[in-house]
Amino acid sequence: MVSTETASLFLHPDRNLGMELVRATEAAAIRAAPFIGRGDKNAADGAAVDAMRKFLGTVHFDGLVVIGEGEKDKAPMLFNGEHVGNGRGPACDIAVDPIDGTSLTAAGRPNALSVIAVSDRGSMYNPADVFYMDKIVTGPEGIGLVDLRRPIGDNLRALAAAKGKPVEDMLVAVLDRPRHAQLIEDIRAAGAGTRLLLDGDVAGGVNAARPGSRIDMCVGVGGTPEGVITACAVKALGGFIQGRLHPQSEAEHTAALAAGHDLDRVLEADDLVSGSNTYFVATGVTDGFLLDGVRRAGPVISTESIVLRSHSGTVRRVAADHLIEKWL
Repeated sequence: MVSTETASLFLHPDRNLGMELVRATEAAAIRAAPFIGRGDKNAADGAAVDAMRKFLGTVHFDGLVVIGEGEKDKAPMLFNGEHVGNGRGPACDIAVDPIDGTSLTAAGRPNALSVIAVSDRGSMYNPADVFYMDKIVTGPEGIGLVDLRRPIGDNLRALAAAKGKPVEDMLVAVLDRPRHAQLIEDIRAAGAGTRLLLDGDVAGGVNAARPGSRIDMCVGVGGTPEGVITACAVKALGGFIQGRLHPQSEAEHTAALAAGHDLDRVLEADDLVSGSNTYFVATGVTDGFLLDGVRRAGPVISTESIVLRSHSGTVRRVAADHLIEKWL
C-alpha cells in the first residue's frame, strides 16, 4: 500500500532542489580538477569555493550557511552566516565543503569530493564550538542495535548478525590517524577488516549507509561539520548515525562547556539535522569508491555526482558531459 505522503508526492511533485544544487558541486569539482596532483591544496580549494559560490547564486532558495568554508573577511570563502541563492525560494540551512579532501586533491589521491548538504531553516546542528566528533555510521540494519557507547566488537557482532554475514566479512572505514590506533586494533581483534581513509570521512560515512556498499560501518573521530553533512545523507538513505562531541584540546574543551555543550551526550540523527527534508549532493573530484572523479577527454569534461533527498527517498546518480569551451 502506498503511504499518503508518497501518494501526495506522486500526485503533486514539487521542486527538487538537489537537481539545482548539483550544478554547484559540478562547477566546484571542474574548477578544482586542474590542481589535482599539483601539490597546492589552497589553490584547489580557492578555485572550488569561487565556482561553488557563483553557481549557488543562481539556485532558487534562500540558503543560510551554517557550515561554511571561511570567515567573512577572507572572501571569496563561503562564510558562516552568509546568505546564498537568489532569495526567492524556500528558507534553508546549508552546509558546504567545496572540496572534502583538499590534501587528497593536492596529492592526486582518491576520494576527494565537492559536497553540499541542505535542510529546512533552523534544522541543522551548528558545530561552531567543537571541531571534532566521535561518529558511527551504518546502514538501516544498525538502527536499534548499534550504539556509540558500546565496545566496537559488540557493535560489529550485532551488525553482522543483522546483516546475516560473518564478522570476518565485515569491512569498517576509519580515518588513518594516530588517535585511532587502538580502535583499529580492536576492530581487527573482533575479526573484521578495515578500510583506512587518508582523508575525507564524508565518503566513508555515505558508503557505510548506502545499500549494497562493501563498507559496513564508518567509525572514529572526524570533523563535526562532516558529521552534520553526513547526517543529511544518512537520513536520505534511511541509515543510522550517532555522534558525540570530542574536543581535541583543553582550550576547545573549555570553550565547548562555556557554550553549554554536554560532552557526554550522544547525538542522534535528528539532533544533527531535524526533520525529514534533507538533501545531500556530491560530485567526485578524484576517483573514489563513491564517485568517479573529473575526467577530460578531447573537447569534453565528464563528471559523476550523487543527489540524495530524504523527503522523496530518492538516490540519483548524475553523469554529465560538459563542453570544455564553455568553461574557458
